Amino acid sequence: MIDFHSHIIPAIDDGAREVKEAIAMLEEANRAGFDGVIATSHYIENYYEVSQADRKAWLNGLQYGLEEKKIGLSLYLGSEVYFSDKILELIKEEKASTINGSRYVLFEFPLNAKPINIEEVVYDLIAEKYIPVLAHPERYTFMQEEPDLIYQLANQGVLMQSNYGSIIGQYGKKAQVIIEKMLECNLVHFLGSDAHRTNSIYTKINLAVRKIKDIVGQDEFDKISHFNAMSAVKNEEIEIENPHQIKLTLKDKMKMSLK
Repeated sequence: MIDFHSHIIPAIDDGAREVKEAIAMLEEANRAGFDGVIATSHYIENYYEVSQADRKAWLNGLQYGLEEKKIGLSLYLGSEVYFSDKILELIKEEKASTINGSRYVLFEFPLNAKPINIEEVVYDLIAEKYIPVLAHPERYTFMQEEPDLIYQLANQGVLMQSNYGSIIGQYGKKAQVIIEKMLECNLVHFLGSDAHRTNSIYTKINLAVRKIKDIVGQDEFDKISHFNAMSAVKNEEIEIENPHQIKLTLKDKMKMSLK
């Protein structure tokens, strides 16, 4: 498995606070069955703005630390870029990082507010041959309220990365229902831990994996947990299944109303 979304680089965002914690997180990832981790530190203008060169240096240091401990885990550089009309500019100026220098761009929305210019920014990215990947769509309140937005963005060319924690209720019932429906509707293309600390999601991966496999089966799980991520790292196209619209049943809505 390749973890498509993590916050393992220390002291540059709200993830790992020091090298010791970063290495401990990576050891957990390795024990959980991952053989690759993409370091997608937040890039938020005027808040988290550590240079790409510095992030590469940190990542190289962590890779060296793993090799010293004989831990077989490959690390790749990326960013989780906060949505704005400057995403394209930040990438071209090499402030924010694509996934391992590829065309794949991981970005996030504000959790509780829908941006007004989503279609325009996505169009600009695709027009410049980038492949936008939306981080954890199941977590955004406006997408929980209007899940058809996920389908609409997928049809526009946006790929979706969901969090392992969502399927086990880490972010609440609403996110859990939405990821279940996304999996059923071919709307999950990558999976990530979104790990920020030790003793969190990496220690619960086995439960999440079982629940995901129950919905999509082994072959599709292998695709969204490993092969698609490897294609992104190699800057290769991934094969996309036709998505379906998310239709919430009364049972789904009742489950989402639970605390």
